Amino acid sequence: MLDHPLKTKKHYRGAIALLLFLLLSGSAFYFLLVRRGYFFPVNHLWGILTHSGMNSSLHSTPDYSHLLNSDRNIPDILNTGAIDTSKTSILIDKSEGILTLYYDLQPIKSYPVVFGGNPTDDKLREGDRRTPEGVFKVRDLYPHSGWSKFIWLDYPNANSWRKHLQAKQQGIIPVSATIGGEIGIHGVPSGSDDLIDRNKNWTLGCISLKNKDVDELYAAIQTGTTVEIVK
Repeated sequence: MLDHPLKTKKHYRGAIALLLFLLLSGSAFYFLLVRRGYFFPVNHLWGILTHSGMNSSLHSTPDYSHLLNSDRNIPDILNTGAIDTSKTSILIDKSEGILTLYYDLQPIKSYPVVFGGNPTDDKLREGDRRTPEGVFKVRDLYPHSGWSKFIWLDYPNANSWRKHLQAKQQGIIPVSATIGGEIGIHGVPSGSDDLIDRNKNWTLGCISLKNKDVDELYAAIQTGTTVEIVK
């Protein structure tokens, strides 16, 4: 006996409604996992699988025997009235504690910096107080009430996720660990330049400069500026 047409329509409608519910629920659960750092965004999948997020060094090594042009303003160094922020990039050397600004891939000025409580190791998870290593882009930059300026980096990127997942696979970090985020370059609390002078690694993993230095750096870069961080 054939099913009654009304019953068939109700059956299809019920199946479609269930499918839509599962899709919406699954999507909401996925975005929640991504937001909390338990799972990587789909757009990182290709980079994770192909290692395309891994880069060889982009910058030549500057002379670390002194701070480059520490007593000169950037426009004076460039001998120009304006800075073409599309030509700048940044190298941060964790072992030296120095951030160097490059123009057309040539070093033009360097600044002393400090890091998180663990200034040596690469960041693998949220809460490890480490500064990530690799090549990043400036995601956004804005004034900050506590640290003068905040230059937000695009951590975690595909390379960050690959190292995070490998560390879980190897048992270096717990499977339940999250990858973290909100890593950037910023100043210090007002009147606390001595944190830089004393080489005090006080952040949770960010890179910190004196406020006058981060103010100058802030004016020389833009969204999308390349930031390379090396051990």
